[in-house]
Amino acid sequence: MPSWSNKEEREYQHIKKGYEDRGKDEDAAQEIAARTVNKQRREHDETPSRHSQGSGNPNTSLEARTKDELENIARKEHIHGRSSMRKAELIDAIRRKRD
Repeated sequence: MPSWSNKEEREYQHIKKGYEDRGKDEDAAQEIAARTVNKQRREHDETPSRHSQGSGNPNTSLEARTKDELENIARKEHIHGRSSMRKAELIDAIRRKRD
């Protein structure tokens, strides 16, 4: 486990139990709970980086995602030159790669 406070650890356990009670398997419940607690820590500036390492909600359009999320997608797609691209260029490059 990350170095969470006692309160964050209790919150993690509570969220995890709630998802398990709703039928999620233990691994999924652990991941969701950890992501929730970590997101709250980022939002309250309790971690070094406020930027997500994720690629955003897959149900949202590329235009609705942040530049950081697009860069993470581009990294997974092995798109070269992504760090110097603007948001619109990243969207175009990702779409070209997926076609």
